Amino acid sequence: MAEQKYPISWVKNNFSIKIFCSIPNIATGILLRADKNIFVIDPGDGILRDLNNELSMKQILSVSDIIITHGHHDHVGGVWSLLTYLRVMHKTTPLAIHYPAGCIEIESIYNAFKKVYAATISYEISLKEIKNTKKSLRRRNVTIKPFPVVHKEYLHDTHKTRQVPAYGYKFTYKGIKICYGGDTAYCEELVRHAKGSDLAIIEAGHDEDTPDEMHMTKKEAVSIGKSAKDYFLVHVPE
Repeated sequence: MAEQKYPISWVKNNFSIKIFCSIPNIATGILLRADKNIFVIDPGDGILRDLNNELSMKQILSVSDIIITHGHHDHVGGVWSLLTYLRVMHKTTPLAIHYPAGCIEIESIYNAFKKVYAATISYEISLKEIKNTKKSLRRRNVTIKPFPVVHKEYLHDTHKTRQVPAYGYKFTYKGIKICYGGDTAYCEELVRHAKGSDLAIIEAGHDEDTPDEMHMTKKEAVSIGKSAKDYFLVHVPE
């Protein structure tokens, strides 16, 4: 188990994940690799810098999929810069963006990007809105199982909250399983998918004294993480 010492890396049989950072209200950025296939998860602010430090330009241009857990700025703040870099560097292969149904942030970024650069985009972008979490996706020999999690936000100038569209994902490659819960309060879906995984990536974004329906406490996160073969705690407040 590792906690908040970024970057965090894990690899098993050509299946790897690197968490560049996961800092509440600031940025998240995750790189998933399955052999030569490259996915980006939750590209927050700084993702382009981190990818350039980690990969060659050719590898960045080969990124096939972006996977979004939810639309908060610390998880999608780098989408625009990444899409723009791929355009400037003349990416020619398709890019799919997978996101929870109702995540208007991704749709807004995509629509604005298309409006600004419609005449000069060199690659196809496909929005893949995930409406049915009972089905798994198959991408580049990786099975991606989305599952709903509980993540809320405060309404402006009130103490009321609302649920935001938010998913966790379980990635499977050649029998190896990585479970990433994204931002979530304690929920049974995460408990179920983390159990028995080769790696569980669990957020612990709330203090122990005042748990809520937005994040988990460290105690809650550890209880879930221990059900996996290995686990990381992320999104821990600094």
